[in-house]
Amino acid sequence: MKKPACLLITLICLICLSGLSCWGQDTIMPLWDGPIPNKIDSDEQEIRGQGDILWIRKVQEPTLEVYLPTRRNRTGQGVVVCPGGGYSGLAYDWEGTDVAKWLNAKGIAAFVLKYRLPESKSLVNRHEVPLLDAKRAIQKVRAHTGQWGLSAAKIGVMGFSAGGHLASSLAVHYDSAGPGLDSLDATSARPDFCILVYPVITMDTTFGHRGSRNSLLGDNPSADLVNYFSNELHVNNQTPPTFLLHSSDDKGVPVENSIRFYQALQRHKVSAEMHIYPTGGHGYALAMGDDYLENWPDLLFAWLKRLNEPDR
Repeated sequence: MKKPACLLITLICLICLSGLSCWGQDTIMPLWDGPIPNKIDSDEQEIRGQGDILWIRKVQEPTLEVYLPTRRNRTGQGVVVCPGGGYSGLAYDWEGTDVAKWLNAKGIAAFVLKYRLPESKSLVNRHEVPLLDAKRAIQKVRAHTGQWGLSAAKIGVMGFSAGGHLASSLAVHYDSAGPGLDSLDATSARPDFCILVYPVITMDTTFGHRGSRNSLLGDNPSADLVNYFSNELHVNNQTPPTFLLHSSDDKGVPVENSIRFYQALQRHKVSAEMHIYPTGGHGYALAMGDDYLENWPDLLFAWLKRLNEPDR
């Protein structure tokens, strides 16, 4: 084969591979392109444990794992997915990558956030760090909407359990001060919609999740910190439309968390949909194989489709 022909074939292959990286091939990208805010040097290492669930602890380098649907199926919506784990670990596949793949099958782009966990000794002002990472995740997705075939006005957040606390924190504190490290900090971090699955909402000890509270705020937090991260207290008319899911028999995170947030949304006339199952417990993720619960993702997809209608 002549040399020019070889070069042409090589160029075509590179173009095709580039197209794959933009459309439909998952990739992991660093969340922060430069200095990582609130990080200090330590000898701590990230810990990964793979049993039935991939658990990640002691996150050192926060990332976004990108899952894009095919061009033909895409809806223009994108969702940053925050796995739960009590702010001490991440159920990374169970409440992260599995969910991203389900969203992809519905034509929705998904971005699994591996956020830093406040118990790490590599952090300063640890209570600020998960929210800093979540804000940057929304900003980073918005910065790539053209490349990824998304609408900048259709970027939402989804969280499970403590990841639901992080998602709801973003929904009410999206305009908190950023680190000011680069121009991306000026990009809006407000999610256009919010999906909360058996979420921790409050830091009130009456019905909050003590493990999440202790991990995020420490054993004896100030009243101001408890108030700031009790997200039901900070809903206003700019809080994004929200979908909530919970079970009445949840012993880990009482259903009152979702109920109080829903009531706050109603008071401020924010569009919200809530589904409460009598039974189900906690931590069921997509509930695949559970004849009773496994239809909940269909309810979510119907809600997302309605959000995507032009007159909404």
